[in-house]
Amino acid sequence: MATAGAPLRIQLLGPVRTWRNGVEVALGPPKQRAVLGLLASRAGDVVGVENVVDAVWGSVAPQTAANGVHTYVAGLRRALEPGRGRRAAGAVLSSESGGYCLRLDPAAVDATLFARRLGEARTSRGETTTEATLRLYEKALSCWQGEALHAVPGPFAVMERARLRDLRLTAVEEWAVDMLAVGRHAELVTELTSAVAEEPLRERLRWLLIVALYRGGRQAHALRLYEETRELLRRELGIEPGVDLRHLYQQILSGRPEPRSPGADPAPVLLAGRHARLQAAPKPVQLPSLARGFVGRTKELAWLEDVVSGESARGGASTPVAVVDGPAGVGKSAFVLQLAHRLIDRFPDGQLYVDLRGTGPEGRTVSAADALGQLLGSLGVDDARMPAGLAARATLYRSLLHGQKMLVVLDDAYSPDQLRPLIPRGPSCVLATSRQRFSGLAARDGAHLVTIGPLDENESAQLLAELSGGRLHGQRAATARLVAQCGGLPLALRIVAERLAANPGVPLSALVEPYAAERGRLDQLMVKDDASASVRGVFDASYQALPADAARMFRHLGLYDGPLTVEVAATLAGTDRTTARRLLSVLAANHLLEEGPGHQYRFHCLIGIYAAECAEHEPPARREEALARLRRLVAEPPGSAPAVASATAAEAGTVMLGERHVEGPGGVVLRGGPAAAHDDRVA
Repeated sequence: MATAGAPLRIQLLGPVRTWRNGVEVALGPPKQRAVLGLLASRAGDVVGVENVVDAVWGSVAPQTAANGVHTYVAGLRRALEPGRGRRAAGAVLSSESGGYCLRLDPAAVDATLFARRLGEARTSRGETTTEATLRLYEKALSCWQGEALHAVPGPFAVMERARLRDLRLTAVEEWAVDMLAVGRHAELVTELTSAVAEEPLRERLRWLLIVALYRGGRQAHALRLYEETRELLRRELGIEPGVDLRHLYQQILSGRPEPRSPGADPAPVLLAGRHARLQAAPKPVQLPSLARGFVGRTKELAWLEDVVSGESARGGASTPVAVVDGPAGVGKSAFVLQLAHRLIDRFPDGQLYVDLRGTGPEGRTVSAADALGQLLGSLGVDDARMPAGLAARATLYRSLLHGQKMLVVLDDAYSPDQLRPLIPRGPSCVLATSRQRFSGLAARDGAHLVTIGPLDENESAQLLAELSGGRLHGQRAATARLVAQCGGLPLALRIVAERLAANPGVPLSALVEPYAAERGRLDQLMVKDDASASVRGVFDASYQALPADAARMFRHLGLYDGPLTVEVAATLAGTDRTTARRLLSVLAANHLLEEGPGHQYRFHCLIGIYAAECAEHEPPARREEALARLRRLVAEPPGSAPAVASATAAEAGTVMLGERHVEGPGGVVLRGGPAAAHDDRVA
């Protein structure tokens, strides 16, 4: 790869190697090569330290990973710039704000050079002779010296290997089309045999090899390869060969294997083969309609639109994936549909939609295999040809969407493992929603995660005004009360607005008053006979999806009305701090609890009401025990009081417990009710 006189050249298409002025330099241990591979693939761009950590270690990054990055960069600087002083700024590998930049011509990296040469070869089609185009393809393919990023560890290397491998095989297919056109069958057979061994299920490669064998006078070998292909597809995927392979087989048997005149470019036939099943079904247009009155989320929508559009335009094997998470009722589905409708023109091959029902009120989560069955049916695969297993369905799904620009929307996902088989490769795009934060999907699969929370006061007021039929015009005080009582939750705001609009003859004060008291508020925030339009119903679905120990912690936290700390949680649940910290993290990841500064947690106002209801399901004896433990904690020396309550409550010696006040270690009174001093009963 190196050329004498070239100052620095880097090889990624094979083992990672570097030459300086024509002399190879030692690059150090595998993770150091992984850092170089990432920086070289983004030559000229600043890569943040956190991105380097994610690329090299992924979800198993140790606490010392950032220090490891600095150590590996220092080692690379010694290798790439041996004459640089210890305190001198790097000229090749420079430190930037929060990251590092490899400053060299991107064409000095063989992966970039390959992509450029491949582009030149594609551009030359129809503008010069086929032989000249072949020379350009061969020049591009000559950049490869083995498996890309060979033996380099880390999630980035895994994904980049797959992307570059797919790009190379596509280039081989395009080169083979021109080789067939000029009659160089014998040379083609050798190269395609190797490519088929590398990617056995790639039908286009097998189509090309069968044609090359037959035209080279090897009819028996061509027929045998078809039979082997059919057996492989049946065994691995449970399907028959595609329409073009079957058509080619019949032509060979009949002695007419030329779908076009000799020497004609068979590329259109091959492209038709890739899309045959998609063309057999109508273009999928499955996005649900947009909800009326969508407000806010401007920055999040603009950012995700730019990210998804940019990644899709770059192409390759990596599919843009964005997962929007947040608490129940916050408007995740509406947000994703807004984004999807913005992106429709960028994905002309259609839109697929599946409700995965991860936390649906029916309690029937759609498995990944069943979701793939829906998606494949939408792509024209009938029941008779539907593979039985998850792996076979996923492979067929990726094959059908190979090269397609399809928008896939997956609503209410339950887990990363439910989503992963539904992510195709290539220029399609996946938008998903979940009530959980899928950190593993971001670390391992490169997904973009966006958390959306409640609307602010102005946005909430705007939503109420737009949907309430003019009932709140000029009613600032009533609007402010409703906004506060709904906590900015779009589902709650929409339910309230619908009730206002549906009762134009009822005085506004009579409609607003039922939401004032916490007790009974959730009864008001529901639509009869529609579980998906009930605030309590959607909270209940999130709660039911919790592990048993996290659900128990949630019920205990419902006894307490105030800032929550690890100490308070451990005391209420009667467990140790380590367990309490873990369970608080589970509740926060499921958006049933909000984590704030200083490791303090709090409930959203409506979720807090729901948690208090759940607390009533604990046996009375256990509630009494939990309250007794908390009273003992309150009674400890003043130094521990701030861990239990806010500063105001601590100074007053009062801790809020569900519907009660506990005053110091002594008396108990019912909130809003008569005094019941020394009465420790919860019921």
